[in-house]
Amino acid sequence: MDFKGSDTIPGPRTEDHLPHTAQAAVKIVIVGGFGVGKTTMVGSVSEIRPLTTEETMTQAGVGVDDNYGSETKTATTVAMDFGRISITDQLVLYLFGTPGQERFWFLWNGLFEGALGAVVLIDTRRLEVSFDVIGRLEERGVPFVVAVNSFPDAPRYPISDLRTALDLAEEIPIIDCDARRRASSRDVLMTLLRFLHSLARAKAPT
Repeated sequence: MDFKGSDTIPGPRTEDHLPHTAQAAVKIVIVGGFGVGKTTMVGSVSEIRPLTTEETMTQAGVGVDDNYGSETKTATTVAMDFGRISITDQLVLYLFGTPGQERFWFLWNGLFEGALGAVVLIDTRRLEVSFDVIGRLEERGVPFVVAVNSFPDAPRYPISDLRTALDLAEEIPIIDCDARRRASSRDVLMTLLRFLHSLARAKAPT
C-alpha cells in the first residue's frame, strides 16, 4: 500500500484502543512446542486484532526445527504473539505467545518478566516437546496449567496418564481445549486464573 502524498499515517483501529477506564493489567504467557497452536489460541480469544510475528518457514529450519505433526505448516512465530482481553472495565489481561522452536527460546526471558502465570499448550502426538517447556517453567517458579489442544488425528489419553507422562503434581490443572474456539480458549485462561487465585489464598496468612 502506498501512502505517498497522504497526510495520514494509519494507526490502531478504534476498537483496538485500550479502554480509558482501564486501571490495571495482568500478564499471561502461552507456551509450548512448535506447532501446538499458540498463535491460534491468542488469535481466537483476543478482543483486539492480535499482533503476530510469523515468518515464512525456509530451508534454514530443515534439520533444526522438529515439525513432526505440523508438516503442512508454512509460517512460524519468531518473536511473540500478543493479544488482549478486558476482564472488567478496570482490569485487562495481556496475552503473550512464545515462539516454539528451541532456537528462539532466548526470547522467553523478556516475555516472562512480570507474568503471573502460563498456559502450557500440548499436542498429544508430540508430548516429548513439552518436557523441556515444563522444565523451564518449573525452574523459573512460574505457575502454570496444561491445555491439551485438539487435533483431528491426535490420540486421546486419560488425564491421569497425561499427568504421569508429564510428571505433573496433582494440583496442576489439565484441561482439554480447542484453540480455534474462543469459548474453549477462554475456559483455559479462566482455569489458570482460578488456579492462581487458589495459590494466592493458600499463601495468605491465616
